[in-house]
Amino acid sequence: MISDKPSQPGIFRGLYATTRRDLLLAWKRPGDILNPLFFFAMVCTLFPLAVGPSPEQLIFFGPGVLWVAALLATLLSLNTLFLSDHEDGSLEQLLLSAQPLPVLALGKTLAHWLISGLPLVIISPLLAMTYHLSATVVEVLMLTLFLGTICLSLLGSIGAALTVGLHRGTALLSLLILPLAMPVLLLGANTVSLAADNDPYATGIWALGAYAVAALSLAPYATAAALRISNE
Repeated sequence: MISDKPSQPGIFRGLYATTRRDLLLAWKRPGDILNPLFFFAMVCTLFPLAVGPSPEQLIFFGPGVLWVAALLATLLSLNTLFLSDHEDGSLEQLLLSAQPLPVLALGKTLAHWLISGLPLVIISPLLAMTYHLSATVVEVLMLTLFLGTICLSLLGSIGAALTVGLHRGTALLSLLILPLAMPVLLLGANTVSLAADNDPYATGIWALGAYAVAALSLAPYATAAALRISNE
């Protein structure tokens, strides 16, 4: 017996469609990908010129500089997460969609991380070479940046949803996100510093992983609630 009731689209189909749409739009706007990447590269390469060529100093300051640059580069791209959808009216369609709004918000956040977070992780070994970091430390750096940029994208989606459509929303977004991002920054930079000093660093990685799991579990629902509030 065939039911006349139309079948609901699968949740994963909605997640995939939202992520794919944002990736295709980003492909047509390469500046969305290159701007955070260039900012990250510029900050990381200019700092050694100001500090000097001393390997000891570069190893000491390197983890903190790389992590601060990654945090600021991620903040640069967060303001546009929902802005284009708000301007062209597609944000209202997301709110009225049959798909759960947290799933759609997660799809947009995933696309943001693939566009702005993952490239930072990929080029970080090249920039770490300027700070004389060993291969083991570079591996720890990549792992912490992988987990940390996921956390930053998820936390940033909440702030981007709250400030969408607001005048001077970028400054307000930074004020909202920085307190939440400080634990991620401290854990990431401290873990890489411990690895550079040949001290035990596994606790920091586990803590970042727990933070990422907690953000992945809660942030999509908070983002969906923020989008509904902002649309009222």
